[in-house]
Amino acid sequence: MPRPRAGLVLPLALSAVLLFAGVPSAGAADGLGDPVFPALGNTGYRALAYDLAFDYRAESRTVDGTAVVTVLPDRTLARLELDALGLTVRAVRVDGRPAAFATHDEKLTVTPDGPLRPGTTSELTVEYTADPRAPLPHTGWVPTPNGFAVAGQPASAHTVFPCNDHPSDKARFAIAVTAPDGLLGVANGDSAGTEHHGDGRTTRRYVSREPMATELVQVSVGDYTVRERTGPHGLPLRDVVPTARAAELEPALALTPGQLAWAEEHLGPFPFETYGIMPADTDDPDAFGFTGLETQTLTLYKPDFLRRPEAEIGSHMMHELVHSWFGDSVTPARWSDLWINEGHADFYGLMYRYERGWPDGWGHTTLVDRMRHLYGLGDQWRHDSGPVAAPTAANLFDSQRYTGGALVLFALREKVGADLFDRIERTFLGEHRYGNATTEDYVRTASEVSGEDLGGFLDDWLYGLRTPPMPGHPDWTVEPVEPVGAAPFGTAASGASGPHGTSRTHGTAGSSGAARAGGVAVTRGSGTL
Repeated sequence: MPRPRAGLVLPLALSAVLLFAGVPSAGAADGLGDPVFPALGNTGYRALAYDLAFDYRAESRTVDGTAVVTVLPDRTLARLELDALGLTVRAVRVDGRPAAFATHDEKLTVTPDGPLRPGTTSELTVEYTADPRAPLPHTGWVPTPNGFAVAGQPASAHTVFPCNDHPSDKARFAIAVTAPDGLLGVANGDSAGTEHHGDGRTTRRYVSREPMATELVQVSVGDYTVRERTGPHGLPLRDVVPTARAAELEPALALTPGQLAWAEEHLGPFPFETYGIMPADTDDPDAFGFTGLETQTLTLYKPDFLRRPEAEIGSHMMHELVHSWFGDSVTPARWSDLWINEGHADFYGLMYRYERGWPDGWGHTTLVDRMRHLYGLGDQWRHDSGPVAAPTAANLFDSQRYTGGALVLFALREKVGADLFDRIERTFLGEHRYGNATTEDYVRTASEVSGEDLGGFLDDWLYGLRTPPMPGHPDWTVEPVEPVGAAPFGTAASGASGPHGTSRTHGTAGSSGAARAGGVAVTRGSGTL
């Protein structure tokens, strides 16, 4: 669907109301009221589209940015707010006319010369400058020797561009990247044209066919080489690889077509126009605190990880690929629904591992053996990190959302059988394709497809403080909770490290790291895939 023009009057029925739109004002202290990051996002409007332009200045290593945000108010607005942090805003216009603006906390308040009316779209244009190396409480910038990459998840996209930074407000994206001729600017989606300016600078434009959450935006500038190949059913594949590493990373990149074929057998057709991998153009092991990140159509990786043999990286590559379905196409409506993303990515990543015959870090060679092991840790994880579907900002990305979520899915499959489980998965993906979904949506789909009320069963697994019995495995037991040195769920130290010394990493052993969002530490983790 084309982006609506500024001032286009739409039927009032189309003026969708944001999640938590009952919040009375769009103030910095309010946000959308998400249980995990309550100050993020803004009420009063939806963001329908973003036209972003990034102009990388190699001499200063800064970025001049322009963000054109098409918004649709759901009520009369004398002002509205965008999330923004660390951006030096130079000018703001609303529908081409200068607007007053002010920054405070992590918000940009825009006051147009007249109120915005419900059902009528407007364009907000924000011109700004950003320094990817700036010290901030948290950041979505990944500085590299020749440019930058972006890792906005969960709550730092607004350090890269002003936005309504919440996954419930997905939008269309068009991105232009300008860089010196010796470097390549890339972004999500398909190429939409290249302009050589004749002054040593080139602009490349990209358009994402399907809507995207702000946290999934990828923009990068570096000394890259593009590798193109073909996936299943003619799907165009585009890898963006640091030129100096292209040859040594080719064995890992060549795995994608086969992985796509396997994933499609389980989840249905790939949901986007293209897929590819982008190892960041940096050797810094601390450039970002995770191994891979599912930025839409172009997954960000640490180069060192992809140098390893297939048996050491294949299950994690599947984890990130599965996010194209769970996380990118179907995006959580609230951050507490993250287990849907990470639990599914781990579940299918583990299935792939054991089908390929690769033992995991504990020596398990079957999914059942691994799930039995995880089941034994269930009460400890619930003690340390709370229930699977009730995270806090501090433990959002720990093992309970990853392999803890995979254990929930395994329990559901054991209860309903593999065939019904597969129908639940595909039905859920079809019902919420390119949109948002909640935990309640998943439970509802499971009940409808199975023909039985699974609400109580799944609620116990998702929200209970004790691990329920595993269907079909009455002999499985849960280890006692070790209170010594373990902070219970809800305390300040909760989520700092894995139970029994398990490393909490984003999908693979040895890649642990922390991000920060809104000043709260966020540890990514799923133990060992």
